[in-house]
Formats: sequence, C-alpha cells, structure tokens
Amino acid sequence: MTDECVTRNYDYGVLNSNGAARGKELGNRGSIIADDNTDAKGCTPESVVVGGANATAASASPLPANKFVARMPVERYASEYNMNHKQRGLALIFNHEHFDIPSLKSRTGTNVDAQELKKALDSLGFTVSVHKDCKLRDILKHIEKAAEQDHTDNDCLAVAILSHGEHGYLYAKDTQYKLDNIWHYFTASFCPSLAGKPKMFFIQACQGDRLDGGITLEKSVTETDGESSMSYKIPIHADFLFSYSTIPGYFSWRNINNGSWYMQSLIRELNTNGKKYDMLTLLTFVNQRVALDFESNVPATPMMDRQKQIPCLTSMLTRILRFGDKPKGNKAG
Repeated sequence: MTDECVTRNYDYGVLNSNGAARGKELGNRGSIIADDNTDAKGCTPESVVVGGANATAASASPLPANKFVARMPVERYASEYNMNHKQRGLALIFNHEHFDIPSLKSRTGTNVDAQELKKALDSLGFTVSVHKDCKLRDILKHIEKAAEQDHTDNDCLAVAILSHGEHGYLYAKDTQYKLDNIWHYFTASFCPSLAGKPKMFFIQACQGDRLDGGITLEKSVTETDGESSMSYKIPIHADFLFSYSTIPGYFSWRNINNGSWYMQSLIRELNTNGKKYDMLTLLTFVNQRVALDFESNVPATPMMDRQKQIPCLTSMLTRILRFGDKPKGNKAG
C-alpha cells in the first residue's frame, strides 16, 4: 500500500496559468469591465439587456460582440446529451510511473490502472491513447493535437491523469502544473467542435497530505429494519466534469499490486454499469465503493494504518450524460 501525495513544493518551473500557455487566448480578446452597478438581466431569445436601471441610450456602451459560433449538438432544453454521433470520441490517458524529480517515488501499480482503464473505455466505444511518463511539453503537445481535431462526429471527450499531486497541482515527469493548463484547450472558444458536448477529466493523484481516519457507524438498537430557439449562447466553460480520487487537502491511496482505490472503483463501475447509469449516478457509486470497500493496511506505521478515502467531483454538466449502445445508422451531428 502506498500513497500518491507530495508534501513539499518544488521550484521546477511551474507553468503559470497566466503565462505563455494562455497568452494567445488573452491577447486576442478585448477587455470587458463589469461592476456592481450593472443590472444582470436574464437572457431571452429575443434580446439581451445591457446596462443598469439608470442607463440611457446615450450613455450606455455596448459590450463587444461574442463572435464565437459553434454547431448546436442538441436541442436547447434537451435533458440528455446527444450520444448518437458516429463516434464516441477520444480518450487520452496520461500514465506516470517514473519521474525526473528525485523526491518523487515511482508509482508502482499505476500500469494496472492504465491498462484496465483503457479496456473499460474501449468497451464504451472510445478511441483510446495511452501516454507514458510524459514531460509537460509532451503532455501539452498531445492535448493541443487533440484540441485541434474536428470532433463534429464525436459524442464527447475523456482525459485521465494518473500521477503524483498536491493541493492545486499535478506532476508531469519533469515538473508540476495546474489542471487548468490542460482543460482550457477544450473550452468552446478553443475547440468549438466540442462546444455543448461533455468533456470528462478523471484525476488519480493526491490533493494534499492530510489523512482521513474515518468513523465507525453502528446500528441503533431502536432502529427499525427496512429496505428551443434557432440559436443560443452557452458559457465557454460549460459541459466539463472533473472527477478526483480524493478531496482537496487529502491523500490518495494506491495498492502496488492492484492499482489505486479510485481507479479500481471507477473501472469496475464503468465495466458493470457504464451503460446502465448516467455519469453522475455512476460516480456516486464510485464514491461508495472507495468509501466502503477500502482501508489502508500499514501496521508498521500506525499513523498511516486503517485510513479511509473519499473521491469528489466538480460538475459543470448541463444535461444528463449517459452511455448507451450505439444505434445502427448513426449520422453526423
């Protein structure tokens, strides 16, 4: 049994989210200034109200027009994502076992996670690529290449990162980086063919060095037994899902033979219920598996022994995400 956590910061040239990687994005946009006097009005298909209650036609300055336009993959108020495109979509797995940073131990057992996750995603119809022990520049090359592709005929995108981490950072082979350096490439302004489509990120890494000792629940003796418009605008950051192996500030556990607790649970749910439950329900049961079925076994180090773990997720999904069997006669769009 081993942990994924890094408890110290390293000055290895952190890629600043306001640096070169985002310079192109920010440099091509005008400044939009908002203040507390601006009255936020609900958008309707007919009009958008700009300015406060006291604004006049003479004094109000129109906001710059948003020129980003993408194809509508599903009706405006559809309850579920359109998962009937020709292809399921790309899945990228970044598997980190060995590191150039001397203080980072090898992640024994991670190859089991990568192999089994690839099989699970293959069975759901993804086109899967596995990238081993990449330096940050190589990760960004793979991400840029994926973002530049035409995803018109794809349902969605999946990215999995298996690595060491600490609160706010993940580790490539050579340096640390923030997750937003990766996922911002798939926002609607950068990758319009994925606009309105789900983009899923699965992160197996520590988010800190704290431990969860858990609590024992006992049954109470008194307890009773029982059993749209033609067009519409969306935020460029909509339709992302981030599933983390642990909560911020805490360890994430990995078995050197069987792989990480979180990945074991995710893979089992994808294989068993991947086409039965919607994604948020499926991830709820991933949480259940990790919370109930795993406990650390490190008797030689009492502080690390009999510890628990709980995954967490951040969802910006706007519809139900459900993997079904691909119907015959798929067509693009």
